[in-house]
Amino acid sequence: MLRQGTNLLVLAAQQPQTQQRGMATLKAISIRLKSVKNIQKITQSMKMVSAAKYNRAERDLKQARPLGQGAKIFYEQAEITAPEGEPKKLMIAVTSDRGLCGAVHTGVSRNIRDALLANPADRENTKIVCIGEKSRAILQRLFAKNILFVASEMGRKPPTFNDAAKVAIEVMNSGYTYGSGKIIYNRFRSVVSYVIDQLPLFDKGSVVSAPKLSVYDSLDEEVIQSYLEFSLASMLFYSMKEGACSEQSSRMTAMDNASKNAGEMIDKLTLTFNRTRQAVITRELIEIISGAAALD
Repeated sequence: MLRQGTNLLVLAAQQPQTQQRGMATLKAISIRLKSVKNIQKITQSMKMVSAAKYNRAERDLKQARPLGQGAKIFYEQAEITAPEGEPKKLMIAVTSDRGLCGAVHTGVSRNIRDALLANPADRENTKIVCIGEKSRAILQRLFAKNILFVASEMGRKPPTFNDAAKVAIEVMNSGYTYGSGKIIYNRFRSVVSYVIDQLPLFDKGSVVSAPKLSVYDSLDEEVIQSYLEFSLASMLFYSMKEGACSEQSSRMTAMDNASKNAGEMIDKLTLTFNRTRQAVITRELIEIISGAAALD
């Protein structure tokens, strides 16, 4: 009798544990399902916001393109080249402070990283200006000593010419002299496409010694200096506009993909939840029927 009573106690103790395990699984799936649905709502909202910002960025980009393209054509037609005796270079990475936009910022930083790692000699003679915290976070791991300064608070609002002028003034007042340089940025092509592009940078000596500078009539040093200051700000403004448009289009695409992935996860979790609930109900019915049959 004592042995039978002990077995009954063991069986009675096992039944609630089985039910509790099933309910715990249902609760965990329910919590996960709710969190994924909330994530989907957030990604859908971010996609709508990015779509509105993208439309504005594309309109602003059309107005900014003549500034950057005009400065680039000037360097090409004047056949300006880097001086041979000046090994120092400058690289400006155009990114922003915000993420969740695919590989927009990573591509720019990777381009600079690969260029410096491929030429160890250039690594010692190159300074980097990071526009945006995303490029700083990536490049400071290997090139912390090469970073000249970082321009933060970029990407929260559409870039303006005043922002580009501040960065240009900081470059000129930094005291760093360079023979040549380049601006690395993302050039917008379409809603789903962008490419990494470069804009050239040259110092005053390179421009004065250009072989075809006479095409632009007689220019004194003061005019050349003023134009170099304006062209640097113009190219920065143009590259920041291109980067902002590429960023918004990439974020819009990324949030669309995230919403679709969340929808697929919701379908799978809903199916798992229903199967688990059905299994728990079936197991409980089997236990009730087995208990009733044992009593008979």
